[in-house]
Amino acid sequence: MFWVVTYSYTTEKSYLSWIKRYIIFHKKRHPIEMGKVEIESFLTHLTVYQKVSSGTQNQAFSAILFLYKGVLGFDMSDENIQSLRAQERKHIPVVLTKEEVKVVLNNLCGIYEVIVSLMYGCGLRM
Repeated sequence: MFWVVTYSYTTEKSYLSWIKRYIIFHKKRHPIEMGKVEIESFLTHLTVYQKVSSGTQNQAFSAILFLYKGVLGFDMSDENIQSLRAQERKHIPVVLTKEEVKVVLNNLCGIYEVIVSLMYGCGLRM
């Protein structure tokens, strides 16, 4: 059973790269000989030693799942694959204080003061 899926060219290249890395990591063993334990060890290695982001780890995991389900015909969804997950990086936005906004607005004049005041008042702070 093969999937007929249309991925973008960059996704295909990326998936192929992750599949190669997975196979090479396990000393070129055939994926049919491997399973849950090998997938978990590879993903944990990416987190601990390669220090990849959570998005990168998810992409590697998706590529491996595609290899098993889409290429080899093995459904790994029942395997409950657990690995050490990369931590999501929390983006903390930089926000000006009210006093800093007043300083900025007081140093503008003419049309720029009107535009920036309107943007700030509408919540368009980017």
